[in-house]
Amino acid sequence: MRLLLDIGNTHMDVGVADDSKVIRHSKIPTHDTTIPQFKTALREMCIEAPVGIALCSVVPERTSIVQVALQQEFDQRATVLNHETVTGVGVDYPEPSTIGPDRLANAIAARRHFGAPAVVVDFGTAVTFDVVDRSGNYAGGIIAPGVAAMTDYLHEKTALLPRIEIKEPTRVIGKTAAEAMLIGAVFGYRGLIGELVRRLRAELGSASLPVIATGGYAEKIAGKVPEITAVEPLLTLEGLRLFLERTSS
Repeated sequence: MRLLLDIGNTHMDVGVADDSKVIRHSKIPTHDTTIPQFKTALREMCIEAPVGIALCSVVPERTSIVQVALQQEFDQRATVLNHETVTGVGVDYPEPSTIGPDRLANAIAARRHFGAPAVVVDFGTAVTFDVVDRSGNYAGGIIAPGVAAMTDYLHEKTALLPRIEIKEPTRVIGKTAAEAMLIGAVFGYRGLIGELVRRLRAELGSASLPVIATGGYAEKIAGKVPEITAVEPLLTLEGLRLFLERTSS
């Protein structure tokens, strides 16, 4: 059993994997979870004595807290994925230290399972596009505001717009403020994804470019975008599993 930890801006994705795949996972709030709560969450997932632990994090101040909890609970520390430790994909980027480690995990999994070139669209706090070029290198990408970040911002910065739940709209002309926001979020992001993928295909010179969606809203939004070729909600954790597989061998 392997323990996989993706520390994001909003949630920590915690996964358990066997020799071939991620078999279960859970989410824990990133900023409100104490060391005892984190250890309790691990026990609730029935995690005992993992043979390896891999971690990627875009919240450095939480990484040390998680490492302390892992040391206390398992007498182990996680192997950390970053631009210096990455295996399974090359890096062709001017400032590798600025690449989010979760984006490297996505690139590792995309290259292994879909080949190169490939693009990953990750629906997290931000919507990121991660590009693996023909040589199998992480080559850069695109960052756009996340779906929830956009709708929450509208709610928080305006007097009349509500907070909404992301679901499938039933029409294109909204009859309420909430419905209008939902249409803008879902259909608008589908249009954004489609346009950016078309431009990426042109720049990479690959009409059959694999485009893999992952992250929280991947199934709700990207699943109905024709340019998306696969939806893999656990792609980041799978990238961590593959990273741990290579570093442990």
